[in-house]
Amino acid sequence: MKKEQKVNTSSLSLLAIAGLEPYKEAKDEEYMNPKQLKHFKLILEAWLSQLQGEMGKTVSHMQDEAANFPDPADRATQEEEFSLELRARDRERKLIKKIEKTLKKIEIDDFGFCESCGVEIGIRRLEARPTADLCIDCKTLAELREKQMGM
Repeated sequence: MKKEQKVNTSSLSLLAIAGLEPYKEAKDEEYMNPKQLKHFKLILEAWLSQLQGEMGKTVSHMQDEAANFPDPADRATQEEEFSLELRARDRERKLIKKIEKTLKKIEIDDFGFCESCGVEIGIRRLEARPTADLCIDCKTLAELREKQMGM
């Protein structure tokens, strides 16, 4: 029986969280074939499960740690910690929605292609960021436009 280890998965890659190796493409393999789609579905489901587990821990942690400190500085510190934690969970909630949207794209066989230009996003890019919906060129252009609009 394998000894279970407590690991901080937030610092691990998505492949490690899912317990997978990088996908090895066969020669002349069709892009986004059922085998590749299954690979990405496993990654996304593991990531989703991890995020949902973290959200559950937050509620119990905040209930356990809630105390009415008489010192205003201690109370302010605790409120700031809770605020930061809630902000992180809000980002995770948005990420969960994006993961669920991506899983739906896999189900309807619309995953792995740029929403802007239609080109293949690429296996390695998707392993690093499975919710990516733009190829690297379109994403770079979008970021440049965003940067120019922000000035």
